[in-house]
Amino acid sequence: MSTSALLAELSWRGLLYQHTDGLEAALAAGRLAAYCGFDPTAASLHVGSLVPVMGLVHLQRAGHVPIALVGGGTGMIGDPSGKRDERPLLDTGEVDANAARQRTQLERFLRFGAGPSDAETVNNADWLRGLNLIAFLRDIGKHFTLSYMLQKESVKGRMEGGISYTEFSYMLLQAYDFLHLYQTRRCELQLGGSDQWGNITAGIELVRRTAGGDAHGLAAPLLTTASGSKFGKTAGGAVWLDPELTSPYQFYQFWLNADDANVERYLKVFTFKTADEIADLMQAQARDPGARAPHRALAAGMTERVHGTGATERAVEAARLIFGEADPRTASRDVWAVLRSELPARPLPAAFSAEASVVDVLGAAGLVKSKSEARRLIQQRGLSWNGEPVQSADTKAGPPLAGGHYWVTVGKKTHAILYPPAS
Repeated sequence: MSTSALLAELSWRGLLYQHTDGLEAALAAGRLAAYCGFDPTAASLHVGSLVPVMGLVHLQRAGHVPIALVGGGTGMIGDPSGKRDERPLLDTGEVDANAARQRTQLERFLRFGAGPSDAETVNNADWLRGLNLIAFLRDIGKHFTLSYMLQKESVKGRMEGGISYTEFSYMLLQAYDFLHLYQTRRCELQLGGSDQWGNITAGIELVRRTAGGDAHGLAAPLLTTASGSKFGKTAGGAVWLDPELTSPYQFYQFWLNADDANVERYLKVFTFKTADEIADLMQAQARDPGARAPHRALAAGMTERVHGTGATERAVEAARLIFGEADPRTASRDVWAVLRSELPARPLPAAFSAEASVVDVLGAAGLVKSKSEARRLIQQRGLSWNGEPVQSADTKAGPPLAGGHYWVTVGKKTHAILYPPAS
């Protein structure tokens, strides 16, 4: 891919907010090393982190060398960019553990190895934690005036509420990262979100002043939803890449439930689908909005990239069951285990028998307030058992689904799972 085509691709996909003058010429001059930093103050990257990650991926696909910098050093401070309050400071062990987990997550997107365009991970703890304060202030701090730093948005946005000297100094540390990578790996480009532009340009200035080199920056826009809220946030908090923090099912549901107004943009930013492929999906959406073809393609593709094929297949099948698109009798015990972890779940009564009535089982399991409530639901055609409407109060529990599970649905949207006590 040509340099102009690469920048055009990033622009078309919504991954290009601004870049420094001369970047196109630098990319055209040959293979370029480019880095993006990731803050390990949390145990996982979140979906918002994937915007600059996709920028690195496109650079690698174009033959350039991505460097993923995990901030084991800067993470001890915390970036004030886009933050209203100062972050709690973590100890070294927490930061190191978070950095290791993020490295694993990045491997889902970038190709690591020993090839000419293979990615590399670095940890700035290796050069920041051993810095001598006096030497740092003399060699680095002298290149930045107070007025220069106060003009940066990451600082200006915090002046009213207050910013500590600790966070105020973050800009210098990030600038030093760029200088270190320029000197040790000839890294000439830094990527980040648009909120990082001030820190990026500070690093460019430091490279110019101390090494006499030309460095460049590329910023991606900060994504927001159609309502203007921050991308990647839900009522339950951030959507994480770590399955222990956001399950593969919840991850799949996040993308599946994307607003219709956002799904085309997300397909451009987070997938490698061509313009024609995306256009076909959007035409399918226009013909049959209920089928949610682009949403399903987006959700399946992202979940497979982050969590693998098996987890994706289980998440897809579980979603199809919830939406009444699959036969519950054919679902595997693994799929029911997924739903058991996502839906309200209760153990079957100790004296359970398949010959017991559904009404008795629901009452004993505490899924209804009383047996009379269960009978009323049946009369109103509002109760389903293992995917089938319950026709009579005398209906028996019958054989279980895979793994000994029973699936209860009240109305159209309230689901629960009953499972064997020993499982």
